[in-house]
Amino acid sequence: MTSESSDSYNRHRLYRNRRRGLLAGVCAGISDWSGFNLTALRVGVVLLAIPFTAVIVVGYLALALLLPVAPANLYADEADERFWRETRRAPVEGVTGLNNRYRQLDQRLQRMEAWLTSREYRIRQEIDGS
Repeated sequence: MTSESSDSYNRHRLYRNRRRGLLAGVCAGISDWSGFNLTALRVGVVLLAIPFTAVIVVGYLALALLLPVAPANLYADEADERFWRETRRAPVEGVTGLNNRYRQLDQRLQRMEAWLTSREYRIRQEIDGS
């Protein structure tokens, strides 16, 4: 039997999460995959089951049969799991945050460059150097 690392699984795939699930782990898997709050998702499913009982039951059973169970070593550790969950929840926010950070660094670098090439800097260097 081969031991597979957490890198060999697709973290973006929809899995059933039996560890956090109540019945078959379908709602927990959807919650993990989409980033929705698990309790809110369960309440939504129960509320939708009132007028659409047959559709919800058939859909839940179909997902329970078709979705694979999440592998035990899907994530390396809790920090890795938290990172991937946040990335799935708001990938645009992650990219936007990086863009803002690099923009701020670029502006800081431009200010430093403007200071180092200014006449005032050269005059201060000459005064301090003599």
